[in-house]
Amino acid sequence: MSEQEMPAAPSFFRDVSGRLLSRKSTAAALIVCLLYLGTAFFAEGYSAWCSFRKAEPVYQRQNLDERFQAPSSRHLLGTDYLGRDVMIRAVFASRTAVKVGVIASLISVLVGVTLGILAGYYGGKVDDVVVWIYSTFASMPSLLFILAFALLVSKGFLYPPLEKGFAGMARVLRTEPGMLAVYLGIGLTGWVALCRVVRAEAMKLRERPYVLAARSLGQSDFRILTGHLLPNLAHLIIVYFTMRFAFAVMTEVIVSYLGLGVQFEPSWGVMIADGQERLWRGIWWEVGGATAFMFVLVLALNLVGDALRDALDPRLRT
Repeated sequence: MSEQEMPAAPSFFRDVSGRLLSRKSTAAALIVCLLYLGTAFFAEGYSAWCSFRKAEPVYQRQNLDERFQAPSSRHLLGTDYLGRDVMIRAVFASRTAVKVGVIASLISVLVGVTLGILAGYYGGKVDDVVVWIYSTFASMPSLLFILAFALLVSKGFLYPPLEKGFAGMARVLRTEPGMLAVYLGIGLTGWVALCRVVRAEAMKLRERPYVLAARSLGQSDFRILTGHLLPNLAHLIIVYFTMRFAFAVMTEVIVSYLGLGVQFEPSWGVMIADGQERLWRGIWWEVGGATAFMFVLVLALNLVGDALRDALDPRLRT
C-alpha cells in the first residue's frame, strides 16, 4: 500500500471523544453537563433581558395563595413559602452554580499553572518562593477564608475605593459583590494542588530532549514554556478544571446556605436554607429539589473528570 493510500491516523480530538463516548455512563454524564451548561446560558440571557426590560423574572413571581403546595402536575416540585415554583427556581439556580464553577475554576487554573510551571522550569529561588507561597495557602482553612472574605465584601467592611472596585466588577459579571467575593475566595484557595502537580511535571519535562534542543536553538523561555511544556500539561489542567468545578459548586451551596453568598438570585444553598425550617412539617420538596439538582451535576462532573483523566493521560493512551 502506497503512502498516499494509507489511512490517516485519527485526530487527537477524535481519539479523546471516542474514549469518552465508549462508555454509556460517561456519555450520559457528558450530556447532563451540557444540559446544565445550556440551562445556565439561557438563564443568564433571560436574567439580562429581564433587567433590561425592568420585568420581574419568572423565578421571583410570588403567589401567597399557593404557599407550600405539594408537588403536582401544576408545580412539579411544589411551591415555597412565598408561593414560588420550586422547580423553576431550582432550574434557574443552575446559572449560579455554573457561573461560580467556571469563574472560580479559571482563577485556580490560572494561578496554579502559572506559578507551578515557573517554579518547575526555573527552579532555584523562583521555586523556593513558589513553594513558600503555596505552603502558606495550604495551611489556611479554605472555607473559613472564603466565608471571611464574603463577609467583608457583603457587609461593607472593605476600604471604600476597593469596595467600589468590587461593585464595578460585580456589575460587569452580572452578579452580587458578595458572590464575586465567593468566586475569588474559591479561586484563590483552590490552586495549591494543581500548582504542586504542575511543578513536579515541569521539573521532569525541562530535562526532556526536545526542551534541551529548543534551548540550544536559542528559543526564548516564553516560547519553550508555552510551546513545549504547557501542551504536555494540558491533560492535567483539563482534569483539574473539571474536578475543581464540582468542588466550587458544592462550596457555593455551603456559603449561600450560611447566608453569605447569593442574596437575590436563585441558589441551591439558599433554597436548602429556606426549606430546612419546615422539614419537620413534612414540607420536603424545596430541600429535596435543590439537593437533587446539585447531586446530579456534581456526580456528572466527577464521572466526566474520571473519564477525561483516563482519556488524556499519555501513559494510558496507546
